[in-house]
Formats: sequence, structure tokens, C-alpha cells
Amino acid sequence: MVDLLDKHRGVMERFQRMTDMGINGLGVTNDKMLSPTRAVVDGREIILAGTNNYMGVTFDPRCIAAGQKALEEFGTGTTGSRIANGSFALHKELEAALADFLGLEHCIIFTTGYQANLGMLSGLAGPKDTIYLDADSHSSIYDGCTLSGAKLVRFRHNDAADLDKRLARAENDGGGRLVVLEGIYSMLGDRAPLADFVALKKKHDFQLCVDDAHSFGVLGPNGRGLGDEAGLSEHVDFVIGTFSKSVGAIGGFGASNHPLFETLRYAMRPYMFTASASPASIATSIEALKVLKAEPERRAKIWANSERLYNGLKGLGFEMGCDVVSPVVAVKMPDELTTIAKWNALFQGGVYVNMAVPPGTPNRLCLLRCSVSAAHTTQEIDDIISVFKQAFAN
Repeated sequence: MVDLLDKHRGVMERFQRMTDMGINGLGVTNDKMLSPTRAVVDGREIILAGTNNYMGVTFDPRCIAAGQKALEEFGTGTTGSRIANGSFALHKELEAALADFLGLEHCIIFTTGYQANLGMLSGLAGPKDTIYLDADSHSSIYDGCTLSGAKLVRFRHNDAADLDKRLARAENDGGGRLVVLEGIYSMLGDRAPLADFVALKKKHDFQLCVDDAHSFGVLGPNGRGLGDEAGLSEHVDFVIGTFSKSVGAIGGFGASNHPLFETLRYAMRPYMFTASASPASIATSIEALKVLKAEPERRAKIWANSERLYNGLKGLGFEMGCDVVSPVVAVKMPDELTTIAKWNALFQGGVYVNMAVPPGTPNRLCLLRCSVSAAHTTQEIDDIISVFKQAFAN
């Protein structure tokens, strides 16, 4: 008999090497959350610099109160999909609130951000279509492309000229064509040069989708994402996002002005056959959107914090993940063992960051990945920089 798990022995050996060097960096347990930026781990208080809690709303009393109210009024869960069980009023309220926030006509919410990419990409494209995909795209985007059955063509990261060549070679392929970009790329923190891709759209006549998972709430004067920042929102046909970053909850969404967009509800298997999001999570998301809209100073704070951390680490001589500032601040490491060792040193110094190693990183890079929050104090940012300096002193 062939043991189905034998193929994962290499993964377990790799995991064991990591734990032999110190703490399990892929399974840290927060015993107690003190705030959006601090937790107690193994009896020690730790600064959290790897949570993607961009707007710091997870402890906002308004969001907590909204979740508590929803628990009392709607219960703990929906116990089924919206197709089978129907929608709660809260689901429709959140979809309307998101559409308004984005300045779009239609919005569909999903139970997770991962599911949003699975649903949207498999609903938009089919076996006769082609998806053109940035090579550095998130795994959930790749998985959505696989589920769609569409032909997949990868182009070099953020390289509109490379996409231009690939589109030109396929002019007579037939079927629809969808180009997928990300607002802020989750590992290195760079973002797509949207204007270059919009110029290509005018030339080649494809439809454009932007995954704003890490840029929703962060980029643009209204916090709407990459299109908002670039002033090119009208050229983006479909927007995908998540609630697990700036919104501080769990869930995801797809949005568009396309007149047939609502038909996707009856074509997306990940939407049709998954239990809908719990009332408490939906209610906190609704309230968080109100907070983001009413308090633009949160975006000003996260950018000030991001610049301070990026410039502080760069000033220490670290090789940064990219040459632009964003709330994702990544430091390149020479190899996996060094990454593990330095991650442990940072953790022992009182700072939690993400240990990012292949296959979760582009081009097999090894990274120490920080994510900045609007809730970080200036002192906390300076403390993170100081701990980095100490961890790399030897």
C-alpha cells in the first residue's frame, strides 16, 4: 500500500529543522490579545508586526458592540449557504455598504477572502477563456484560475511590456480575456503600475480585475484601493477584496459596475455551496466600514508608520523587498536557515513578524515580513527598528 502522506515527509523534515532551531514560527499562539498591536505569548508581551491589521479596528469598541448586538439578534451562525438558507438582512446591508464605499453598483460578499478569489475567478472565466496572471499573484488567485478551467498565461511581475507581447501573440485565440493584478502584493509590498496596464487594456480590449486584499482601506484618497490611488477606477472592471486586513474581520467580496454581475451568484460554486458568513463577522465589517469612512486619519497614520519603519530598516542597511513604501515592509534574507535564526532572535527581542519562505514567496525569496498598523504608536515602530538592529548585531 502507498501511504498517501508519504509525499509530505520532506515537509515534515523541513518543519522539524525549523522547530529544532527555536520556536515554531508558523504556529505561534497568542495566549491573550492586549490590543491590535500587542499580545501575550508564553507569558511574554510581544509587539505584533505581522498581522495585516492595517487599520487597527479589531478592538474598536463600536465594532465590538456591533458584533455583540448581531449575536443577540441573529445568533451565532447562518448554518447554510445563502442559496439554500436565504440571506440575513445583515448580508444585504454589508453588500450595499461596500458598494457605496467603493462607488460601484454591485457587490457580492463571500465567507473568506480566499473564497472570494476562488468564486470570482471561476465565475468570470471558463474553459474557452484566457486569464493573464501576474507571476507573483497570491496562491488563492492561482487556485481560482485552476478552478475556472480557463487557459492560464503568466506574465512577468509588474511588467506591462511582457503582457503586451503575450496578448499580441494570442489575438486570434477566441474567448474572453481577463487580466488579474494585485493592488499591493502581499509578500514584497510593491504594487501594480495600473496606468501601464490600463493603456494595454485600451490597445488589446480585455477585462481587468484587481485584487485589493492588501490595498483596500489603505490606498487612495477614499481608501478604495489601487484604482482610487491611480485615479483610474473606471477602467477596472472587477474588484476583489477581503475583510481580514483593513476591516479586521473575516470574509471577502467581489464588486463591479457590470450589468450582469449579479448573475455570478448563480454561477460561482464557492459562493453557492459554502455557508454564509456569521452575523457577528458581518456586523463588525459593516461598522468597520463606517469607521474607515469617518476617520481618514487612520490612513494618514498607517502611511506615517510605514515610512518610519521602511526608512528605519533601510537606514540600518537591510535589503528591502521593494523600492517603494507600503504597509508591507519586507526584509530580504540570504537563505532559509538565516531567516529562521533571525526570526527567533526578533521574537526573543519581543517582536513578532512573518517568517516568509518558499513556496509562499516569489522567486524562492526568503523574507522577514512586517505589516504595519495604524494602531502602532511611534514608539512601537522605533522599538521594532531597535529590535531588528539588536537581532542582527551578531
